[in-house]
Amino acid sequence: MIYKSIAEKLRVRLNSSDYAVGSPLPGEKALAQEFGVARMTIRNALDLLVNWGLVVRRHGSGTFVARKDVHHETNSLCGLAEVLRLQGKEVVSQVLKFEVMPAPPAIARQLRVLVNERIWFSRRLRYVDGKPLMLEDSYMPVALFPYLSLAHLEGSKFDYIEKECGLTISGNYESLTPVLADRQLAEQLNVAEHTPLLRISSLSYNDSGVFLNYSVMYRNTREYQVDYHLRRSAPHQPVV
Repeated sequence: MIYKSIAEKLRVRLNSSDYAVGSPLPGEKALAQEFGVARMTIRNALDLLVNWGLVVRRHGSGTFVARKDVHHETNSLCGLAEVLRLQGKEVVSQVLKFEVMPAPPAIARQLRVLVNERIWFSRRLRYVDGKPLMLEDSYMPVALFPYLSLAHLEGSKFDYIEKECGLTISGNYESLTPVLADRQLAEQLNVAEHTPLLRISSLSYNDSGVFLNYSVMYRNTREYQVDYHLRRSAPHQPVV
């Protein structure tokens, strides 16, 4: 049906950098003229976007972007590539740097390794559907991952760690901080300087408590949404 095709085109549009969360969509009349259809067809298309939770209608004001469709709902531990590929997105990792370096004190403390111990450093620019979404700096102990390669980094690190190295990623510590893009980040993520970004530090460990990977990521908040679904465990009963 034509209204479904229009809804898909509008979905792509509102996920672009032209629209931020809270931005208004053009009115029904303007959209009807643009697509050459009746206003009822546009209304049906917008109804779909409302049902998908991507837009909201405000009586007397119009239709507004409620959220982006490129998002990561966190209720289990999955890598970015795993999550977005399940959503049908094309994920490409461009490796900007890949080298062995001595662990500086701050990174050694995170990975629980000795200062100056050999670690891998990589910088990746992650693209989703052709758009730069995230810049990631990663640190991994060479002792645990002696055969890490460029090809692994162009794919999924989670796959490499678990499927090739046989290590189970049991958990992850994350810290989220809002920051403003400096000149270098703005150029790499193709945004204006001082654009709000989400800085996420991530520390992964295995079932033995060994720290496997420490990453610092900068995500484009205009293109990416993180949803958290956290379950509350029942409190432990006191032992009588």
